[in-house]
Amino acid sequence: MKNASKRLNLSVQYACHREGLPLRADFVRWARAALASGGEITIRLVDADEGQSLNKAYRGKDYATNVLSFPYDSEPVVMGDLVICPAVVASEAAAQNKPLAAHYAHLTVHGMLHLQGWDHENDADAQAMEDEERTVLAALGYPDPYAE
Repeated sequence: MKNASKRLNLSVQYACHREGLPLRADFVRWARAALASGGEITIRLVDADEGQSLNKAYRGKDYATNVLSFPYDSEPVVMGDLVICPAVVASEAAAQNKPLAAHYAHLTVHGMLHLQGWDHENDADAQAMEDEERTVLAALGYPDPYAE
């Protein structure tokens, strides 16, 4: 029997169409690996226009970004939304010469950590968050996303 305290209720919304989108099962594996307790999470995959609109509305930045995190609660379970823009993810993966699946895994883990209160607003917090991402991704079999 699975640990009920780490139960994950994950909804994936495919609001855009693009080659190479991960399956729901991939997102479940990546999200669960980064989850300290239970969670009720929605991951929405959006086109660049929706990504830009959300980034402008919620962060004041007028461009599409790779992942946005919207935490709602962390007790007794993590609740929130992740918005991922596949056009940006694919562009970044190509520019950084990374496998697309590895970049999706990294951004899912990164977003899940944000939903649990992690941030990278200062150097110490950024280092701690990057270290946690490396640990989670290594356990999933992915290389260090910050390696040059």
